[in-house]
Amino acid sequence: MAIYQRGDNWYIDFYFKGQRVRESIGHSRKNAQKVIDKRKTEIIEGKYLDIRKEPDPVTFHEFGVEYLKWAKTNKKPSTYYNDLTMMRHFDKEFEGKNIQDITLWELEKWKSKRRERVKAITVNRELSLVKSLFSRAVEWNRIKESPAKKSKFLKLKGDDRRVKFLMPDEIQALIEKCSKKIKPIVIVALNTGMRRSELLGLKWEQVDLERGVLTLLDTKSHARRDLPMNQMVRDTLEAIERKGPDVFYEITPQIVKYGFNEARKKIGRSDLRFHDLRHCFASALVMEGTDLNTVRELLGHRDLLMTLRYSHLAPSYKTRAVNVLDRLWSQNPPQEKEVKKVVSIRG
Repeated sequence: MAIYQRGDNWYIDFYFKGQRVRESIGHSRKNAQKVIDKRKTEIIEGKYLDIRKEPDPVTFHEFGVEYLKWAKTNKKPSTYYNDLTMMRHFDKEFEGKNIQDITLWELEKWKSKRRERVKAITVNRELSLVKSLFSRAVEWNRIKESPAKKSKFLKLKGDDRRVKFLMPDEIQALIEKCSKKIKPIVIVALNTGMRRSELLGLKWEQVDLERGVLTLLDTKSHARRDLPMNQMVRDTLEAIERKGPDVFYEITPQIVKYGFNEARKKIGRSDLRFHDLRHCFASALVMEGTDLNTVRELLGHRDLLMTLRYSHLAPSYKTRAVNVLDRLWSQNPPQEKEVKKVVSIRG
């Protein structure tokens, strides 16, 4: 428990059942000390709950069900499916506990325990869900303050930051091992960098074969993205029989997952995910000299920070940049400045 001053007012600050309590007392530090001593006594005697109106208790499982209903309506189907999978894990972790009783300390213990079993990037993905869940709990007046607010994401290093991609010979082998059903979607993914959700939601009305452009509207960043098609993508799409508004009309997330798993095992890359095809697209462009901002635009990243993960694949791009100065200075060599005399004219 603490007391502090902000402006002319004194405040008391303490935690009760995992929730932060702050009260404005007035202009007297002495009164603030009296109130905080009184709160200590009330909590010890179990009387504080009678004074302070608390939200009705709700278990983590019960609130998780509410959250998933919200997620199903407000998130993409693929994101909702991922949330559902992760929520099952949290159900076991916080079984029988009320969300009001879950503290920052318990979340930190969970992070440490979880890190022993999975990579840091997985822990961060799960923590992101927890942060979102508790933020909704605050918005819906189920808790006063989120215990996850001050929980920090783990720093990524080594394999956690590694971008997985295939070399050209591996890409050819992967395409050959894909079943006839998923081969078209794999080819388009490799040549456009589109996300799985963008591919499965692609409509024929978004495909302009005459201009050679794919127009994406429902993207992760909620911004329109126009993607040029190379000849391989054109040929692949032209060969698909049109049986409705969807380009990949018979393909579901489960079909993609199962088919891709089979293909990756056949080429000895069990560590590969379908999303890594997006990394293959970006990595190949960078290694062939495409500037990072162009890659950013093609991937649909809001800023360059996400795209910088590929910069190590183009160690020569900085060299090429400074080599421009060689050409510039050789064409226009610096010249000595002429010394001009200042003439003072007196009238």
